[in-house]
Amino acid sequence: MRIAVPNKGRLHEPTIDLLERAGLHLENGADRQLYADTVDPDVSVLFARAADIPEYVADGAADMGITGYDQVREAQVTDVAELLDLEFGRCRLVLAAPEDGSITSVADLAGGTVATEFPNVTREFFAERGLEPNVVEVTGATELTPHVEISDAIVDITSTGTTLKMNRLGIIEEVLSSSVRLFAREDVREEPKIQEVRTALASVKQAEGKRYLMMNVPEDRLDDVRDVIPGLGGPTVMDIANGGGEKVAVHAVVDERAVFETITDVKQAGASDILVTEIERLVE
Repeated sequence: MRIAVPNKGRLHEPTIDLLERAGLHLENGADRQLYADTVDPDVSVLFARAADIPEYVADGAADMGITGYDQVREAQVTDVAELLDLEFGRCRLVLAAPEDGSITSVADLAGGTVATEFPNVTREFFAERGLEPNVVEVTGATELTPHVEISDAIVDITSTGTTLKMNRLGIIEEVLSSSVRLFAREDVREEPKIQEVRTALASVKQAEGKRYLMMNVPEDRLDDVRDVIPGLGGPTVMDIANGGGEKVAVHAVVDERAVFETITDVKQAGASDILVTEIERLVE
């Protein structure tokens, strides 16, 4: 089973890091290689341009892909299915025009020209609004096109809006909200290995921002401690070996932001020997 991942750019390192944390260590992933094996002999990685990954999956060159939702929408592939939002690489595709220009609404672009690296998404956006401007495809420096009279407006990716502001462009409307997704070809999406990879990646995402609390609690204070633990479900309670039956071990998963207050609360409720650890993976 082959996973296509971005070979460079802002999505490459976070994707490789996610695979590593999920247990899919790359065995021979040297720079400029096209393929890499993983510790799982049934899983390999294909390095490709982020924009090409949806087509690679649809055509069968890979079974799964990790790339931006914007790239999947632009590729207009119909036989791939989203399996998981990986929640990084967040950005917006926006319609923008010169701040001091006459374009202030979507309707103003009727008969106008829009430059973009995402012509399919752009045409779809305007078609939904009953408009059909001239869409010019460019391959870079999209934000410069209104200032050199190539376009009246642009549809481009932004994360913070800084580049748009530097080029005196104002956002008119959001076209698409995007993040990195895991997807697979429809005909293999239910295969056991596909689901195994999905579960591994999901377990990493579910563990983010969580901490594992362990403590000893007198049995007669157990209810008090339970009441102040904001964990996932109820805490796990276990007997302590050679504990004499007076104390039990309590384990719980809590939100990282709640750890400081929770430690104070459980200590006041009677807990001792409190230990906090990070969680690498959490399978729900």
